[in-house]
Amino acid sequence: MDGMPSVLPDGEPVPDDGALPRHALEGAAGRPLGFYLHVPYCATRCGYCDFNTYTATELRGSGGALASRDNYAAHLIGEVRQARKVLGDDPRPVRTVFVGGGTPTLLAAADLVRMLAAVREEFGLAEDAEITTEANPESVGPDYLAELREGGFNRISFGMQSARQHVLKILDRTHTPGRPEACVAEARAAGFEHINLDLIYGTPGESDDDWRASLDAAIGAGPDHVSAYALIVEEGTGLARRIKRGEIPMTDDDAHADRYLIADEAMAAAGYSWYEVSNWARTPEGRCLHNELYWRGADWWGAGPGAHSHVGGVRWWNVKHPGAYAQALAEGRSPGAGREILSAEDRRVERILLELRLVDGCPLSLLAPAGLAAARRAVDDGLLEPAPFEDGRAVLTLRGRLLADAVVRDLVD
Repeated sequence: MDGMPSVLPDGEPVPDDGALPRHALEGAAGRPLGFYLHVPYCATRCGYCDFNTYTATELRGSGGALASRDNYAAHLIGEVRQARKVLGDDPRPVRTVFVGGGTPTLLAAADLVRMLAAVREEFGLAEDAEITTEANPESVGPDYLAELREGGFNRISFGMQSARQHVLKILDRTHTPGRPEACVAEARAAGFEHINLDLIYGTPGESDDDWRASLDAAIGAGPDHVSAYALIVEEGTGLARRIKRGEIPMTDDDAHADRYLIADEAMAAAGYSWYEVSNWARTPEGRCLHNELYWRGADWWGAGPGAHSHVGGVRWWNVKHPGAYAQALAEGRSPGAGREILSAEDRRVERILLELRLVDGCPLSLLAPAGLAAARRAVDDGLLEPAPFEDGRAVLTLRGRLLADAVVRDLVD
């Protein structure tokens, strides 16, 4: 799941032309560059979703034609052209493109292909570029998938969430059990090289047996990548309101831990290896390279309403509403709503936060003395692997993965 958050942070204004400080582009040739293309439309709003997305009803009377998905691709392509101007003569070909949402596949396949073509025309794509789109199982079919593949997409991520109908109902998902597995087969037939299934565990009313059934169905479909995320109940969502009213029980942290252990055991038995706390792949080639750009602090440009970007220690985010986004581009302005320039300390802490979640962990050299002492205690407590620690890296054990947030807090103090 790669959607953009619905609440934007504070920050300094973005210049109208989107210009970056000179230092942001220094050394850029040595950093990978990716593009995230946000499609903010959904047919319905899922009860747990806190991403920056809009249904047709929510947009009615708000933003007019500028907010419509019918001409959305043209607006987003306008930002890709703007990115070329901001990055100047940056020679890097794009290593990854990830189209997320929302539901990107509510747009015509031709629109997604046009958006990708704009990135290719302006920047070029690396020879082995990873090109991903998210898709809801009910929004695609064989012809649609074939058009995407012919247009250059080589990886697709389906939102499966669960194989149990009553769990899907709690999550307000509209596809039927079995459809995601069929999508995997259709994507393979269309020639997609890499396929992911997204799962969610810890939904109210889900049992261990329900979760095992979902894992069995996902693994049985044969994707080369599976993501499994604990359900987070965000304030302001429909699910949070239902829990507050007592209609359904609150999710349980202990159940989350149990489900994670069940998932890791099932994945390992089926030949999948974890490479990030919530992600498993059959082979190194099956890993999501785009997410690895995020986790390893590379450069990426996020195009679309509410999308976030990072280049050379400068992070910025776009205005949220599709109408305001389109209006800014129509007026020749950057759609950026704010930005922050990360200090060396900010970047050090972020590296620990993100890299510790990876299978190869983070260098101990990133840790302050107090953090290094905490890491030694974490080894003694069975939260960090002892052998990598002796080699200068902090790598989570299985128990450490269950308590990753707490371990990170100790290491950054």
